[in-house]
Amino acid sequence: MSTDPQRRALLVLPLAAALPPLAAAATVATVATPAAIKTLRVMFNSAETSFDPARIIDLYSRTVTAHIFESLYGYDALARPVKVVPSLAAGLPEASDDFRVWTVRLRPGVFFADDPAFKGRPRALVADDVLYAFKRVVDPANKSPAATSVLDAGFVGLAQARQLALSTRKPFDYNAPIAGLQALDAHTLRFTLKAPRPRFIQTLCAPDILGAQAREVVDFYGEAIGEHPVGTGPFRLKQWVRGSKIVLERNPQFRDMTYQAEPAAGDAAGQAILARLKGRRLPMVDRVEVSIIEENQPQWLSFLNAEIDCLVANVGSVPLEFAMLAVPNGRLAPNLARRGVQLHRSLRSDCAMAYFNMDDPVVGGYTPDKVALRRALSLAYNVEREVRLVRRGQAVPAQSPLLPGTTGYDPAFRSEMSEHSVARAKALLDMHGYLDRDGDGWRELPDGRPLKLTMSTEPEQIYRLFNDVWRRCLQAVGIRCDFEIAQWPSHMKSALGGSLQMWMLGSSADVPDGQSALARWYGPQAGQQNLARFKLPAFDALYERMQALPDGPERDALFLECKRLAVAFMPYKVLVHRIANELLHPWVTGYRRAPFWYDWWHQVDVDPARRAASV
Repeated sequence: MSTDPQRRALLVLPLAAALPPLAAAATVATVATPAAIKTLRVMFNSAETSFDPARIIDLYSRTVTAHIFESLYGYDALARPVKVVPSLAAGLPEASDDFRVWTVRLRPGVFFADDPAFKGRPRALVADDVLYAFKRVVDPANKSPAATSVLDAGFVGLAQARQLALSTRKPFDYNAPIAGLQALDAHTLRFTLKAPRPRFIQTLCAPDILGAQAREVVDFYGEAIGEHPVGTGPFRLKQWVRGSKIVLERNPQFRDMTYQAEPAAGDAAGQAILARLKGRRLPMVDRVEVSIIEENQPQWLSFLNAEIDCLVANVGSVPLEFAMLAVPNGRLAPNLARRGVQLHRSLRSDCAMAYFNMDDPVVGGYTPDKVALRRALSLAYNVEREVRLVRRGQAVPAQSPLLPGTTGYDPAFRSEMSEHSVARAKALLDMHGYLDRDGDGWRELPDGRPLKLTMSTEPEQIYRLFNDVWRRCLQAVGIRCDFEIAQWPSHMKSALGGSLQMWMLGSSADVPDGQSALARWYGPQAGQQNLARFKLPAFDALYERMQALPDGPERDALFLECKRLAVAFMPYKVLVHRIANELLHPWVTGYRRAPFWYDWWHQVDVDPARRAASV
């Protein structure tokens, strides 16, 4: 955060100071009493990094920006299966017959939150604000982690504009026309793609990364833009103490928007939420306070002491070591039930995985002996032990790269991905020359050199448990493994650079389409999402065909082939899909887990009186 006093003052600028004198006086006269202010109190289990949508990579920062910025489309809060709905758009897009040209009209009457960058004038949303967000992501100067994903959509001319900036080392030209990103007028956008993209609308559902931005705000704050997010969304940033506290407040310029949703007819829980909240003006809370609580015990105690209102997935559900206290045998503990605590338990659209660096001389490669080594390591690892001892039963073994709740995921699919067989692992190693030649109990490589692996890991206590499972499983088949400990950001930097041999990490779905998860196996994504650097032409060809096909049996068959190749070559050992145990105090109403999106704070209500009566 900037140490400049003026910028700190702007960051916490109160509403009254942003209004003309008469309006400010009226605001003071009608302001709610402190007891009536509705505050939602949540927590993150790791610190945020920045609130510049073009530069963030972490889930925590993205959760904040998703409530400040808005994209053209979002998701119905209650519809399951998920349903795309207009946000900044006035309606659904018009798509050409070949899914290459998409036209979107903006909703009228949308304004950005007040900010000194606008010099006291209201700032209406225009089409160029949406296009500017796309351009900022691919501008090389921003080093955006989302650049490849945006370029993969295939906007005509966008990759060339980025390459021109890279090759000439000149600033990205935001004024140069790009055929794939056009503003036909102030309220009409046209996206032109190089190839058919039947599910392109999902690309337009990302307020956290591709939310509309006003160029003059970015110019005004320069490199400090990450401290001054200004969007059209339901909240604006009120206070930010890095790594400690984030406060959002209601955006006074947010349009008149009411709670609307379409739960399925047979969805009793969804129908009950709709009956209670339909027609309520959004946001329903005035303020959101985010506490950064990195240790598990303080997280749990903060919830028990009603210092936070909820423990929710992605940013901090029930810590694993307290899962059996909170949800013994998958049911809410009686002491919590007596307090009216709500339990939301579901299989998350995510996975935990371990990857093998395909460029590594020991575990990488495509020859039969290298493939056999990775498959043997997979067979040696006991996922059920991990689930039981480390995850306290709060996960299920994964069978493929596809994530629950996304297209291509089949709960009936079974594969070697989850199989544990010491006998088969030993047989594969023996067959391909990984033998114990000197009788010391440890296997050597086929050329006689020592076989020793290095798993990268983190310093937190839970990783010691993971390490123990890996160590015991590999020892059982005669393979030594060392553990290289460093902080997650350091490992990620090394992983992107290709210097880690093996590493465990997680991945979550951000769109309903399962192909997004397969990007980790796609060759052109090597060194980006594809940390394993897996490059198989047969897989890449399937992936590219899938992009152009509409959903249906033909595409489903390609999903199946991709799953089989992923298992056969084993560049990743997909371990588990995690179970979300989410707890909310009874004074929070309207919550339903969002599988692929992060913005929900504006769609829940808080009863301050009930909270006060409980403490």
